[in-house]
Amino acid sequence: MMENVNIPEEDMRWAAESLRKLDVFFSSRVIGQKNLEMALVSALVGGGHVLIESVPGLAKTTAARAVADAVKGKFSRIQCTPDLLPGDIIGTQIYRQDTGKFETVLGPVFANFVLLDEINRSSAKTQSAMLEAMAEKQVTIGGNSYKMPDDLFVVIATQNPIEQEGTYPLSEAQSDRFMIKETLLYPSPEEDVAILDLIEGRQKREENSQPVLDLTDVVRLQKIAENVYCDAAVKKYIAALVGATRNPDNFLPSELKGYVRLGASPRAMISFLKMGKANALMQGRNFVTPDDIKLTAFPVLRHRLALKYIASADGVTSDVIIGNLLNAVPTP
Repeated sequence: MMENVNIPEEDMRWAAESLRKLDVFFSSRVIGQKNLEMALVSALVGGGHVLIESVPGLAKTTAARAVADAVKGKFSRIQCTPDLLPGDIIGTQIYRQDTGKFETVLGPVFANFVLLDEINRSSAKTQSAMLEAMAEKQVTIGGNSYKMPDDLFVVIATQNPIEQEGTYPLSEAQSDRFMIKETLLYPSPEEDVAILDLIEGRQKREENSQPVLDLTDVVRLQKIAENVYCDAAVKKYIAALVGATRNPDNFLPSELKGYVRLGASPRAMISFLKMGKANALMQGRNFVTPDDIKLTAFPVLRHRLALKYIASADGVTSDVIIGNLLNAVPTP
């Protein structure tokens, strides 16, 4: 597998040092949750959005704010509730009686990092208000378009899987806008103790912590990642994995056939490519390997596979399907 010679060695060294600084900063704010760190940093480097699913209290907000603070980005947190309106997110027009004119007031979505906490608690209409922002990096208010921040715009949405009352599941179109979906587990006993130690000294640490990068550095990281080489064989492997989700019964064992209702869209292939390049850069390489694709398969595909109701009844999850497809599709 040939390497891309278009990335200067100096840029590779700078990227490695920048990513190391991000790791140190993140670890000073969040204990464990390495999968979450990888997801957030990959989204940062790959220029995508992240969907996070976990029970409450597993540092989702802390992690999102940590990444924003590390790169000196503007952070905005929106608590989603059933009565949240689209205008509460993107902004609205207000009539000024003194001038007799309407004035556009931009909403909290105009930030570098936007945390939509418990996105499945907002109505479908409010959820759809984010579609244009996530896909086109702009919103429309009163017939006028307003661009999101040019340098960086990342949406981090969370949802609680254990509560169903008062929730509105994301549509396939909405879910597909997220580059990856990460699921979090409870910390280990050792990490629980480390969390208590961190809380005791958090205030002093955060007062002394300074950003390790800025938004210009993030843009540079993204450009370096774009130049990471992806061989034709790896691209065919990506296409084969996504194709397998569309014809799963040709690859799955007999006991798992008939569970998949809808496979992954071409956006999954784009996410694979971006995540693969980001992961390669995080590993200090300027070329993508099949292992980079395998490593990203679960977060890229788990929210893009629509399973039938019978799958839930039988305890079959998207991760089970993805694991079997990974075993069935030949690796180059």
